[in-house]
Amino acid sequence: MIPFLGRVDEREQAMWIEMLSDNMPDETIVAFADLTDAQKQDCEIAIVANPNPQDLLALPNLKWVHSLWAGIERIMNELVSPPFSIVRLSDPELSQAMSEAVLAWTLYLHRDMPTYARQQREKLWIEQPMVKAQDRRVGVLGLGALGRVSAQRLAQNGFSVAGWSRNPKQIDGINCFYGEDGLASLLNQSDILVCLLPLTPDTTGLLNEQSLSHLPEGASVINFARGPIIDDQALLAQLEKRHLSHAVLDVFVQEPLPEPHPYWTNANVTVLPHISAPTHPMSASKTVAENVRRYRLDGTLPPSVNPELGY
Repeated sequence: MIPFLGRVDEREQAMWIEMLSDNMPDETIVAFADLTDAQKQDCEIAIVANPNPQDLLALPNLKWVHSLWAGIERIMNELVSPPFSIVRLSDPELSQAMSEAVLAWTLYLHRDMPTYARQQREKLWIEQPMVKAQDRRVGVLGLGALGRVSAQRLAQNGFSVAGWSRNPKQIDGINCFYGEDGLASLLNQSDILVCLLPLTPDTTGLLNEQSLSHLPEGASVINFARGPIIDDQALLAQLEKRHLSHAVLDVFVQEPLPEPHPYWTNANVTVLPHISAPTHPMSASKTVAENVRRYRLDGTLPPSVNPELGY
């Protein structure tokens, strides 16, 4: 028996349980709330979607949990030393969806769409200078599953692409930086900065007044990772003095973004409702099912989160 735990409404929970059950006919998928105390003792695996981490502790023999999302920071933050392994969703369709969003909004900034939108509001007919894609330098923060595919897609569309990660990476066609010195080097040469980092203690507030000031004058920022990675006040200050020209933000410290937040009314900010790479239920269910089948067959556990790194 495999419990489903998630902060979702009843309709979405029923959808997930049905789809997971269809892909795992040999397993019994049930809502956590429907488990008896005896059944909780027998659970080795749980499938989760941003669950209440304390509920997981009610499953004393839990060996691993499979997240339906790439983000698992709530579990990591609230459970200091989880007694089970945590598997993030690594779904090729999720990577493709993210790379599509990264390309779309990079093109939006590259072709100066914020300026043309402003000109339309002001009824101005002005042609802006065009920059070739090969002359537009795009930096990608985070070269994991999502960042790697996004960086490659940008390069395939002609952009000059560099990437940064905690440890050394090699990706064909991508100039890869790593470590503290590498971060400054990447920022210095990024006309458009795309953030796809996981949220960890090390990345919280990483894009602050000092780091954002390393970006070239007139640079733009895209954050499709997690809101706390950016210092909101520092970003607003850089936009106000026009060191940065625009920010496309899909993630925020508090979601939904509160109505009084200055991002809503800032002409140099594009606010998106966390839609850059939604989990696709069908492909995610197949990915989870394959991982569970492999575990049942020979005990192979999918790649798990490193508790020390947070990803």
